[in-house]
Amino acid sequence: MIKIAVAGAAGRMGSRITALSKEYPELRLAGAFEKKGHSATGKDIGTITGIGETGVKLSDSLENVIDNIDVIIDFTSPASTMENIRLASKKGKAMVIGTTGLSKDETKEIETLAKKIPCVVASNMSTGVNLLLKILQDVARVLGDEYDIEIVESHHRLKKDAPSGTALKMAQVIADAVNRNLDEVAVYSRKGIIGERTKKEIGIQTVRAGDIVGEHTVMFGGLGERIEITHKASSRDTFARGALKAALWVSGKQAGLYDMQDVLGLK
Repeated sequence: MIKIAVAGAAGRMGSRITALSKEYPELRLAGAFEKKGHSATGKDIGTITGIGETGVKLSDSLENVIDNIDVIIDFTSPASTMENIRLASKKGKAMVIGTTGLSKDETKEIETLAKKIPCVVASNMSTGVNLLLKILQDVARVLGDEYDIEIVESHHRLKKDAPSGTALKMAQVIADAVNRNLDEVAVYSRKGIIGERTKKEIGIQTVRAGDIVGEHTVMFGGLGERIEITHKASSRDTFARGALKAALWVSGKQAGLYDMQDVLGLK
């Protein structure tokens, strides 16, 4: 039995991970925590998430639960995630991280800390998106510089980072496939007299509206034809189930940094 703790367990993603953990008999919810001062601290996490009492009380820190768990699942904020992985590395606990908006310095620190613990990091943990990443690599490699590449992502009004981590991952996969430096060719907005589009640029555009869970479209625009590949998420449950699969997979693995391509056997 693998014992998990969920960070931000009363939040939008954390609550779904908590609730859906019951679908996995190999997993046992052994910890749930939120930021200090959360109004639900001390309550049974099952009553908070609507699955009935679990016997697990919502704590206000990872420190209070870490000694009794095997894997931490974290979809919180960059600052909270960094605190959690620092403690996890000291305690030798595996992590699954779905937090987006991490800076380059934070990503480098995670890479260093993952030398001590097994850690899965992915901006999107749905099976569909990760299959799509593999497809995009192949499509971009074949089409090369003859097709213009644009990515449009849409999310709910409460999302704090832009572009989405998934859109950036798609752009990076495509850039690698066509031998471009994404930092040099990414274009995030257009306005005014901008001149002709260059062959090398990769457009990444953002929409924020209503309660959109997550939509990503990659467009390869050629002369005479256009290829569009789209993924639409209708529920956060697809991401939550992916995180739980990752927790099952990462437990007992050697220390190192992994992603959902590893979890799903796509490499």
